[in-house]
Amino acid sequence: MNQKIIKHYLEFSQYTYSGLYQDVLRKNLPDDIRKIGELVRKQIIHRTTLEAGNMGTNTDKRFGDMAKVPWYRQPEDDVFVTASAIVAELYRRDKRGFVNDRLGKDKLILTCRFVAVLMASILKSKGIPCRIRSGNAPYFDMGKLGKVSADHWVNQYWNYKEERWVTIDVDGSWSLNDDFDPYDIPSEKFDYPADAWLNIRKKKDDPNRFWNAKPERGAIVVLWSLFYDFHCLMNSEITYIHVPELAMYGKFGKLSEKELKEIDNLAQLMQNPDANFSKLQHLWDTSKKFRLLKGGLL
Repeated sequence: MNQKIIKHYLEFSQYTYSGLYQDVLRKNLPDDIRKIGELVRKQIIHRTTLEAGNMGTNTDKRFGDMAKVPWYRQPEDDVFVTASAIVAELYRRDKRGFVNDRLGKDKLILTCRFVAVLMASILKSKGIPCRIRSGNAPYFDMGKLGKVSADHWVNQYWNYKEERWVTIDVDGSWSLNDDFDPYDIPSEKFDYPADAWLNIRKKKDDPNRFWNAKPERGAIVVLWSLFYDFHCLMNSEITYIHVPELAMYGKFGKLSEKELKEIDNLAQLMQNPDANFSKLQHLWDTSKKFRLLKGGLL
């Protein structure tokens, strides 16, 4: 692997920077990645789990007893956007920090992007190159929605010994509806948005197969993931509410053929982000339409 790429994914972003907690994460947490992931999973409740209560995947209360979570607790994605904020709040609610027996009332209510940000922060703190990937996961039981591929964020870390990126899904590791190791996910199990976008454009895939919790279905879902993924590859793990103008509702249906082809070109480069790293960085440094964001207060 090109050392420039390794160095890039060792660097912290404004979202993954662990700040004054860097030594704590490096020294106090396990070095084994599976053990880190299991420990992280025990600190967090997904907002859909909180909503469902002790039903579905939580019938056995593996995520904690939802009946004991304070009634006023709401999803906290908008509150704890960065790794340092997440870690600080974990210590505020339980001064022991990362513990196996964290009470449900003291867990954070966060979704996959935030779990991935926390994992990336921990691994980078330990000197392990790590990046976040956004796409869609077809391996969850989505109930009435049927067989859809749900929007999802995972991590990839560089395995020096095997010289490859290993894909892991900490957030979804306890609720898979498929038989594979969430700490070494086969590439075909995850729908990367570059492939999905190009297949939709070539009419080789059904856009309505892709679902986003907004809720939304279709090609726009894949385009959101494509831009999330591009920003993640550039170490800028933006939140759900921020996308380039090209992916905004009012603009998406009016994209010109030129704009669509520009997006196609981005997707083609992202199909092999390591081989095309320099070209992706050039787009990052020069393309306002791919980098500047809209949404929230932007």
